[in-house]
This record gives sequence, structure tokens and C-alpha cells, in this order.
Amino acid sequence: MADAPDPPMDDDAPEGSEGDASSPNLDGCLLIVVGSDLDAERFDRRLAYALQKRIEAWRAEHAEVLDVAIEPVVCTDLWYLTRESAHRRPSVCLGSPEVNVLSRRLASRLPEEVQQDTDEPRVLLQVDEDFTDLRVCLWGSDGELTAKGLDIFCERYLDDFLRAVATQVEPQED
Repeated sequence: MADAPDPPMDDDAPEGSEGDASSPNLDGCLLIVVGSDLDAERFDRRLAYALQKRIEAWRAEHAEVLDVAIEPVVCTDLWYLTRESAHRRPSVCLGSPEVNVLSRRLASRLPEEVQQDTDEPRVLLQVDEDFTDLRVCLWGSDGELTAKGLDIFCERYLDDFLRAVATQVEPQED
């Protein structure tokens, strides 16, 4: 895939992308961000919907003690990057920097917590274990390894991450 210029993020969002009548209310949304690349659509989107179902099951299991609604929503990297209000929402970014522009942006901003190997193939999870930054990035060097990364995230971090989402209003901004 040829390198395309990165879409704007934060203050670089084009005029008209925020505040118009078509801007959705993102209160309570936990965004699951996939790339808009064809490989991301083929491999990562199905993982995003599987994660969405896991979050919905967690939410149903904890409904009696939740004070905040958590609504998992799957969206693309380009939609996310062109809406400043999305940047303040908790998010899980699925897919490698080659297929997901948000992964490329977050690569230098989030700590690497799990890395299978330094050689290919690999699985990478970028998550703040203190959950002060409620953005997570996870991917593998292929679709199967991205699925493995999602499994690792769900086993090790999902419960604590969702508890942080339920108790914290917005993620830390850069």
C-alpha cells in the first residue's frame, strides 16, 4: 500500500467535521477503531465486532453496579481522525500501522506492554496499565496474530480497562 498523507488529528480537523447536525453524540461511547484499508476491512472488522460483543456481555454482567453507560461502537480510522470529539473517548484501535492510520499515530504515544518477539511475526499491545490513558492499540503482523493480540488483551486487560472506562470521564489528552 502506498503511503498516503495522514488525516488530520486533534486541532488539524477540517472545518465542518465537528459541530454540524450530522455529528453524533458520543457520550458513553467506547470506540473500536479499524482501518479503512481493504485488509483491515477483511480481517480486523470481524475482530472489532467480536470485541464489541464481549464488551456488551461485560456490560450486561455488570449492569447493576455501572453508573455510566458504555456503548461499544465500531468505526474507521478516517472517521475517528476527522472528528475531534472522538479523540476524547476511550478507544481500542485494531490493526497494524500499515492498515490503520490511528495505529500509526498512537505507536509513539502509548507504551508497549506486550510484544511477542522483536522479529516477525509479532503481536503488539500498547496499553497504559494504569488506565489514565484510555486508548489501546493492538495488532499482529497478520490477521491471525491480530486475533491472538485481541485474545491476550481480553484475558489480561479487558476487565480492568472497562472498569476504568466506567469510572473515568475522558481519556488523558496529548
